[in-house]
Amino acid sequence: MEERAAPRRVVIVGGGFAGLFAARALRRSPVAVTVVDRRAHHLFQPLLYQCAAGILSEGQIAQPLRGLLRRHRNATCLLAEATDVDAGARLVHARRPDGTALTLPYDDLIVAVGMRQSYFGHGEFAAHAPGMKSLDDALHIRRRLYQAFEMAETAADAAERQQWLTFALVGGGPTGVELAGQIREIAGHTLDREFRTIDSARARVLLFEGSDEVLGSFGRPLAARAARTLHGLGVEVHLGTRVTGIDAQGLTVQDKDGATTRFDARTVLWTAGVEAPPIAAALARATGAAQDRAGRLAVQPDLTLPGHPEIHVTGDVMSLRRLPGLAEVAMQTGAYAGRAVRHRAAGGTKQQKPFRYLDLGSAAYICRGKAVVKVGRTHLSGLAGWLVWLFVHLAFLTGFRSRLGAMLSWSIVFASGSRRERAFPMSDAGGPPSSAAPAKA
Repeated sequence: MEERAAPRRVVIVGGGFAGLFAARALRRSPVAVTVVDRRAHHLFQPLLYQCAAGILSEGQIAQPLRGLLRRHRNATCLLAEATDVDAGARLVHARRPDGTALTLPYDDLIVAVGMRQSYFGHGEFAAHAPGMKSLDDALHIRRRLYQAFEMAETAADAAERQQWLTFALVGGGPTGVELAGQIREIAGHTLDREFRTIDSARARVLLFEGSDEVLGSFGRPLAARAARTLHGLGVEVHLGTRVTGIDAQGLTVQDKDGATTRFDARTVLWTAGVEAPPIAAALARATGAAQDRAGRLAVQPDLTLPGHPEIHVTGDVMSLRRLPGLAEVAMQTGAYAGRAVRHRAAGGTKQQKPFRYLDLGSAAYICRGKAVVKVGRTHLSGLAGWLVWLFVHLAFLTGFRSRLGAMLSWSIVFASGSRRERAFPMSDAGGPPSSAAPAKA
């Protein structure tokens, strides 16, 4: 009897949007798929801030990878962090949670690791200003937000009370704008009349942005509308500013004229900048691939690395035609890479067409009933923008139960301002979660 040939080995590094869509594209392909991720869940990252703000629960934005791929008979999920790649031997080196090593051979490699928070060379800021890229980060920020009001309630004097009631956000992109709006809603609606000593509505929310407008990627008209909405909510927007120092009691900011100002704030959140994780640099060393300033890997039009047609790079960690780091880009590149591998596994010899991105637009939720949406030349804001935002996020949420639960939570918040997910752990009080970028020597 003839021995059956072993199936083609496909390793997918990362279980985010790109990794998940790549695995789905390979579901019925005669390959053995291994999905390796440092987390055991797939995270709907665009709604992380809503988990941090207490609108959605962890289970509504995070689904177990094993559960999502349970019907994929050719897929295996491994909990480990990829640390290096041997491109010549076609091996991925990984580290399990207990520190032990793991080696994964591959015939095709799909890299979908995403990006991590960047502090622009000031890794020491992470100890006082957590970013938000993981579920751990969101829960840590939730604790920081709600605990600040509790601390203000028992503050020794007015100065300390005001420090606890001042929230500073660094970065005026979608995450910064969305979080700023949520904090104002928490202070003015969710916690209204719950405290006896403080008036939560008097909380200050400061938003610092280095450019001349918030949501600059949305274009000037929508950026101006977003700024007006933030101003109406009571958010203090500081444009053309650069943060030069952060500590446990606040931050120091420099404006365009070079003047520095100190702001006292016990809660500082970092919502600016991303950088590639270490595995991207390891892959660049192994293949000779070029990286941009943020560490993204430059790919060819078919998403492969030059000289390595067996390696596809997808999602946020990919650099191609200045495509933005959006969930839609990750989904489409992941699906494209999966189809390309499926084509090769089936013995196809026809050259793959270059990747073509279908722009589905951008959206940012600011507060109840108000959002901004940009789809091509169509610009929406206010209630119309919010309704489009609602439809898009419901469509992309993973799983019927997540969609139903999110819809119920949004209905409650929209109708009453109440948030059900306000519980927070106290065990992480010693510092930021481990996903924060380390300090650089």
